[in-house]
Amino acid sequence: MTLSGYLSLIRPVNSLMIGLAVLVGEAVATSTVRLDATTVMGFLTGVFITGFSMIINDVLDFEVDKANAARRPLVMGTVRLGGAEAMAGGTLILGLSASLYTGLTTFTVAAVFAGVATLYNWKLKERGFSGNVAVALSMMIPFIYGGVLVEGWTWNPLLYAMGLTAFFAGVGREVIKGIVDVEGDSLRNVRSLARVRGSRRAAHVGAIFFLLAVSTSLVPPLMAKTSWAYYIVIGATDVLFIYLGVFVVKWHGREDARRVKKLALVGMFTGMVGFILEGLLRGLM
Repeated sequence: MTLSGYLSLIRPVNSLMIGLAVLVGEAVATSTVRLDATTVMGFLTGVFITGFSMIINDVLDFEVDKANAARRPLVMGTVRLGGAEAMAGGTLILGLSASLYTGLTTFTVAAVFAGVATLYNWKLKERGFSGNVAVALSMMIPFIYGGVLVEGWTWNPLLYAMGLTAFFAGVGREVIKGIVDVEGDSLRNVRSLARVRGSRRAAHVGAIFFLLAVSTSLVPPLMAKTSWAYYIVIGATDVLFIYLGVFVVKWHGREDARRVKKLALVGMFTGMVGFILEGLLRGLM
């Protein structure tokens, strides 16, 4: 058993990105960068709840990962099943405790976030497209959570446009990821679009959702004046997603889909950078 094995269980890059998404939501909602206990607890909520989700995914998908992700720690034996289950419980407690520190409303949102992740890993993943939607909701919730953390339930067009953009990009990425995971998904009878309708259909659906993400990213400039940062960073991200949509429609083999899946994650990160810059610069406009 190794420390690196336990660390890799939470997929640090994924968990940190969700924590960052909470900070982006805060920055967009307030047009400023805060560094206080509320901000820290919001970030930790995103990291720990996501870590919990990643761990139970590995626990429940142990057999599937033997085919799809042979280098996962449980498959490699660097982490024992009991240790993984204990770590899942610990990260869930830490995440919910951090959310409770900032209030009952944020605790409720975090609990829903954890519930959606649990339901996905337990049952919805096998349903295929509805599982893809559940994962995408988990990508959208952190942005909204960041806004709720500092402003409560108020209407912020940029924040919700950002959340929808993350949601659509997330659905597209998950659908295309199903092309990569066909072999392992058959072991759990996951009814992904790629398994049920074929990789070509999955590629077309994934591309449509990438284009929907691009379309929602155009909403803020239509509603209000936006900064140079938005046009440059979000514009570049949109070009990437348009390219990925065209690419995967033309080439949708397993390795092609793997490339698209990885580049889509890069696009989602640059999109977050663009939104946080826009939120900060709006405070100066």
